[in-house]
Amino acid sequence: MAKPRKDFSADLKWNKKDLYSSIDDFNEAYNKLAKEVLNYSKYQGHILDNAKTLLELLQFDTAYNRNLEQLFIYAHIGSDEDTTNTFFQEIFGKVYKLYEETTEATSYIVPEILKSDYHTIEKYLEEAPELKNYERSLKDIFKMKKYTLSEPEEKIISSMVSAFKTPDDVYSLLTDADLKFGSIKNEAGKSEELNEKTYRKFMESNNRRVRKSAFTKLLNTYGNFKNTYASLLMNEVKNNNKIASIRGYKSALSASLYANDIPEEIYTNLIATVKKNITPLSKYWKFKEQALGVPKLHIYDTYTGITNTTNHNYSVKEAQELLNKALKPLGDTYLNDLNKAFTEKWIDYCPNDGKRNGAYCTACYNIHPYVLLSFDGTLNNVSTLAHELGHAMHYYYAIKNQNYQDYSYSIFVAEVASQVNQILLSKYLIKNTSDKEEKKYLIDDLIGDFKATIYRQTMFAEFEKIIHEKDASGEILTHESLCNIYYNLNKEYYGKNIVIDDVIKYEWERIPHFYMNFYVYQYATAYAAAIKIAMDILNNKESAVTNYLEFLKLGCTKTPIESLKIAGVDMSKSSTIEEAFNYFNDLVEELTNLYQE
Repeated sequence: MAKPRKDFSADLKWNKKDLYSSIDDFNEAYNKLAKEVLNYSKYQGHILDNAKTLLELLQFDTAYNRNLEQLFIYAHIGSDEDTTNTFFQEIFGKVYKLYEETTEATSYIVPEILKSDYHTIEKYLEEAPELKNYERSLKDIFKMKKYTLSEPEEKIISSMVSAFKTPDDVYSLLTDADLKFGSIKNEAGKSEELNEKTYRKFMESNNRRVRKSAFTKLLNTYGNFKNTYASLLMNEVKNNNKIASIRGYKSALSASLYANDIPEEIYTNLIATVKKNITPLSKYWKFKEQALGVPKLHIYDTYTGITNTTNHNYSVKEAQELLNKALKPLGDTYLNDLNKAFTEKWIDYCPNDGKRNGAYCTACYNIHPYVLLSFDGTLNNVSTLAHELGHAMHYYYAIKNQNYQDYSYSIFVAEVASQVNQILLSKYLIKNTSDKEEKKYLIDDLIGDFKATIYRQTMFAEFEKIIHEKDASGEILTHESLCNIYYNLNKEYYGKNIVIDDVIKYEWERIPHFYMNFYVYQYATAYAAAIKIAMDILNNKESAVTNYLEFLKLGCTKTPIESLKIAGVDMSKSSTIEEAFNYFNDLVEELTNLYQE
């Protein structure tokens, strides 16, 4: 059973005092900003009076938002470290209310700027050279001109931000705090709590009874709430479609991609390319069935290793030492910067009761990144730590090299650095073991990463696309239709040589990314890019490390496609995805040959 947070050592907790040394300091900063939000009104109707006023507004807005971000991160991580902590829930609600007030108070800015044309902006850029710091932001505003509404309409939408977030908020509370899955009997026959934190451990068990029991019980528990989850997801989809339609986009997908400078062909090509390459996965399933010695491979068999020899449990210190070795190809500068995450306590490791499920990295421009995970010492957890530290270093370098308004990189490239770290870790472990059985396990684990990221996330992406299209066409999304769509996609993407268990139809209910508006496809595209970058680095390709570190510094100063080109990856070509399957085939062949020796 998970322990309360107070029972964990301070060494395992992140340092929130870097943000505010006390709650009094937080309250002082909050009260000051709550007054400053009123200052936005003095610029209304005057933004483009002259270059000086425009610059003054943008500088005020930057300073204000830097401080609002700091308040938000403090409340956000405090709430997530223990979702049962009502004190931080109250603080988070307080900050979010200020965020809503800010959104409403600033809703006039973009429509007012867009009343003019970009020629005026170009003139002001010459008159006030400091405005050059905001040139990228101003260009982005005018890029969105055809999808920006009138000032009153933008104010209405801004005032409804909280309502639009309701499905995600309710989903999080239901899944992270209220939903209970009971217990199952572990390998020793003793009862052990089943939850989202222990589920992966059970699914990796070498005992088939344990993994089948965990798989069946967890998904059936979600299935007991199918009407509630269907209602939440249906309303999320409706919100996305309605906002896109109101703004004049042809679809919610188009709205999401346009905002991030991503051609729609990249999304559709990803789905088409992956669906053309199901055969290699079917080949792997056949191999895994034989390696595990099961009469027929089921979905609940896919997470367990083909050998049980790698059961090393890593301490936090051992995980840190391992990452320093595995990421050494990135150079001394990178490693020195990475170790700040450990010494300055950016990371919260505690697997405490009430902690938000999963793992993430967030960042505060004024301070540094923060990483949340529930560390249990498994190799999978070490890999998760490598993943989140990839995000952290991406944020860190962008913060160090860009202005506030340019540091937050596009979500399209957000998963690249995290995946590069995971690949480098896996390749290091494979190269540095002399144990044949361990090598089998590690290659199989790397294959599992590919399966989970390229195949599975692309399946999620098609699920999102389908349900948004069905809602847009007037079809009512019910729990039955959602389950049927999800089940059929599993059959299509997982191909032959595996049993698609009926209970998998409920799995969509446990995927929080479906509340992030077409986010998941980027895990797959980013993984394909990361494979290219990591292999270039490991193969000592000229300037590979230099180019990659340059990419990490860019923030959002270039489009995502242009940014990746600097790192040596051209995502505009579908061949980049195709090449990733060559890498996958090589792994399957290497594992098969090793197994047959």
